Formats: sequence, structure tokens, C-alpha cells
Amino acid sequence: MICLKDFRALPSLICLKTSIADVAYLSKKMGNIVMKVADVMTYRVISVTPEVSAADAARLMLEAEISGLPVVDYSGNLVGIVTEGDFLRRAETGTTKRRARWLEFITSPGKLAEEYSRSHGRKVSEIMTADPQTVTEETSLEQAVDLMERHRIKRLPVTRQGKPIGMLSRANLMRGLVDRARSSKSSAAADWAIRDQILAELRRHSWSPIYSIDVKVRSGSVDMYGTILDERERKAIIVAAENTPGVKHVRDHIALIEPTSGMLIYQPDEEARRANKS
Repeated sequence: MICLKDFRALPSLICLKTSIADVAYLSKKMGNIVMKVADVMTYRVISVTPEVSAADAARLMLEAEISGLPVVDYSGNLVGIVTEGDFLRRAETGTTKRRARWLEFITSPGKLAEEYSRSHGRKVSEIMTADPQTVTEETSLEQAVDLMERHRIKRLPVTRQGKPIGMLSRANLMRGLVDRARSSKSSAAADWAIRDQILAELRRHSWSPIYSIDVKVRSGSVDMYGTILDERERKAIIVAAENTPGVKHVRDHIALIEPTSGMLIYQPDEEARRANKS
């Protein structure tokens, strides 16, 4: 049984005898400081049951242009996941894992048996990862990314009461980043609000020379003035300004105080501007 379920529509199963339409849905809550899985996940579930053949699962992934399939029982509960990585080491393609005889000798029989099942298995149940890591719609993106990094996985099934309702992948996270950037650029924050946000961000960090930095904003264009004692502070200050909603452009007028001579050293373009001015 191979079915598609769109949880934004009626709760009915649509069998995949026709082409799969992209019904990915991205929630638009970019104004929230803490983004959740629901903000970027794909609200589409293409799943298989454990007895489906590995070949059919691979064919479905290619046709649907996806890299992972939740595996569900007949009640719709998540029991595993099969991904493109499960098809890398296959007997059919001659890519089964080979070890030196001495290394095979010290590898546990259980490990060798598991690898054999995965590379020779004909059913999804024989090659899938059982009881995979999952998230819910309310999980923060920070927690989801931590989970992906900790377990070295590229996608997470999103579940509701044990049933898959979507997927969160690295591509979803990238789209969320792009959407957030667009949202920030289109913000029409007043100049005074932009200045306050930049200064507030700098005050939050111990590395920031907040008392020697001044900010001027005009129509979204930011000019940063002041002095620093470490050249690395410059980049961090500029990044803080660029990430502030409503900022269109940042100009760097910050001077580095040379520790030995006490001389002020400006960026080359700022040095030229000052020379022309004088």
C-alpha cells in the first residue's frame, strides 16, 4: 500500500496511481522570534508500509523526487523511515560493504548480519531504520537542527499523535532562511527603530565595544562610526547591523586603534573618502 495524505484537505487517503502534485505548504509566521517546525516543514506525506518491496520504494522516491519515505503500519502510525542512503550499499549494484578479513574478524556477527540484511533485503521492513527520530509542529527549529546534527540525519518526520503529517529536511531549512531574509528586507521599520535594534543587539554581547560605537540611519542605510581595539570586532559589528530588519545597506566608518602607536586606522575606502574630504 502506497498512499499520499494531504492534512490540509479532507482526511482521506489518495492512492498514488496518478502523478504526485506538490502540495507543500509553508506557514508564514516570520514575525516570530522563535521559528517552529510548522513554519518551514512540508505538509505532504508520501508513505509506504513495511511489506512494500524495496524496488517499489526506490521507484516511488524517484518519481516523487524525494529522498525519504516514512514507513507506517495499517493504522497510519510511524514505524520507520527509508531514505536514499539505504540504497547506497546494495547487492544489485555491487556496492555492498567489503572489509579486510582481519577487520571482519573483529566485527561483531550481529553487525555483519545487519549489514547483510540491509544490502540484500527485498522488503522495506528489511532495509528501513526502525523507530526514527521525530519532531512535532511545535518543536523549535533550534531543537530540530540540534537533533539532526546529533544523530547525523538529513530529514525528520513530523508527527501528530504518532502519525506522520509531514517532513522537515535541510532543503526546508534553507527555504526558511531565504523567506526570513526576504521578510527582513521588505520591512519598513523607521530609522530610529533600526538604530535602537542595532544598539540593543550590540549591548547583548560582551565582545561589543558599545560605548565607542555610534549608529546613524537614513532611509534604511546605516553608517557605523566609532573605534575598536580588535579588527575582528569590526566584522561582528557589521554583521549585527546587516541582520537588523529594515536595513538596506551598511557603510563602515569604524577606526581601529593601533595598540602600539595609538594611531587610528580606517578601511581603505574610508581612508580615501577622508583624504578627498580634506
